[in-house]
Amino acid sequence: MTVDSPEAQPDTQVALPQQSLSTAAARKLASTTKSAPQMQEITSRWLLRMLPWVETKGGAYRVNRRLSYTVGDGRIDFVQDGASVRVIPRELGELALLRGYDDVEVLSAIADRCVQRDFSAGEVLVQRDTPSDRIHLIAHGRIGQTSVGPYGDELNVAVLADGSHFGENALLDEDARYDYTATAETSGTLLTLSRADFAAIMATAPSLQEHIARFTSLPRQAQNRHGEAEIAMSAGHVGEAVLPGAFVDYELNPREYELSVAQTVLKVHTRVADLYNGPMNQTEEQLRLTIEALRERQEYELVNNREFGLLHNADFKQRIQTHSGPPTPDDMDELLCRRRGTKLFLAHPRTIAAIGREFNARGLYPDHVDLGGQSVPAWRGVPILPCNKIPISKEQTSSIIAMRTGEGNQGVIGLRQTGLPEEYEPGLSVRFMGISEQAIMSYLVTTYYSAAVLVPDALGVMENVQIARRRD
Repeated sequence: MTVDSPEAQPDTQVALPQQSLSTAAARKLASTTKSAPQMQEITSRWLLRMLPWVETKGGAYRVNRRLSYTVGDGRIDFVQDGASVRVIPRELGELALLRGYDDVEVLSAIADRCVQRDFSAGEVLVQRDTPSDRIHLIAHGRIGQTSVGPYGDELNVAVLADGSHFGENALLDEDARYDYTATAETSGTLLTLSRADFAAIMATAPSLQEHIARFTSLPRQAQNRHGEAEIAMSAGHVGEAVLPGAFVDYELNPREYELSVAQTVLKVHTRVADLYNGPMNQTEEQLRLTIEALRERQEYELVNNREFGLLHNADFKQRIQTHSGPPTPDDMDELLCRRRGTKLFLAHPRTIAAIGREFNARGLYPDHVDLGGQSVPAWRGVPILPCNKIPISKEQTSSIIAMRTGEGNQGVIGLRQTGLPEEYEPGLSVRFMGISEQAIMSYLVTTYYSAAVLVPDALGVMENVQIARRRD
């Protein structure tokens, strides 16, 4: 006798009739346990928590400073047309000797005399102790400057990148020489302007001659190392010496920061607010999530806004480049030492991971400090806080922000105005706008804010930080 395999036997299982209430039906009579509405956009927002907020009546904050002789160590912008690169004529005003000069025709003539030079990685662009007869404007790429120390060893002087320049003194000084060697670390493009071309244009432009004459007559000895007007004083004297008179001069046109605004209109149907308010208030939940989104946008603007954002308001002298790409302990020290009393670092979470990799590769481990009951990584006792609003470029580079905070410390401060009509939170108001013919209630949600850098060295940025992992 043969026995059929189990696969060959017919299914003889009989479905039994339902003997109890199903869970699907039971839930119709049950009150579920539910969470409040969740939101993925919410971040730690350390910047908003760490900035000291200063009351700003009248919607503007004026930063009064001592008079400074600005020399225009700014960045220069270029335009690209295929493989051809040109300097924007007005951007030449970022050079010290052309600061404040606004004759567009002459600036255009100078821009036309700039000669493009493409370079490759490892190419020596200028050699130390050779005559300097031209200025170099970096349109793209990284260039390292090295010199020789007192013991004959090679020293890294600086790393320059897009928008920087070197050799500016060559345009006016016939005896100028390079005191460093400039070597290309990456391929790129620069524009050069020779002393002869600059002199030829100046010979035909009386307005430029007058401007250069004023520039060379500036009282360079009557200022301190920060460019501020010097306060005359005497020290170490004996007897009845005649003491110099002094006063502290101020800037005549101080910068004013106006409060920016972020707004939205929250709409809630009256039927939802009337019938579906238990166990949670629908209007309150809608408002809570809307305010969270506004606060996220507020932090984004404080970092990226071109008028008052931290990345765009850092002084050019406070911007540094990494020496090798990734953020090494040496790079962090250089960023830290450029100001007194650095309160915090801000970096994208991926940048913080890159910092950890570089430290671990050298056998170093960042400290941790307690910040509001939360343990956060730190370097030299300064907390490194995450901020995902700091952008990451397509080349996988980002920036690290370092700042001193507080009005009393001449640092970075947040600006807001409290006491607004129908204020819901400090500096944020919720105003009822009425009910439409479609029975929809509208609420205007508004927050006013800005940020101010009281002195230039309060804020520093390390740029072009490589965060991608290198291949072994």
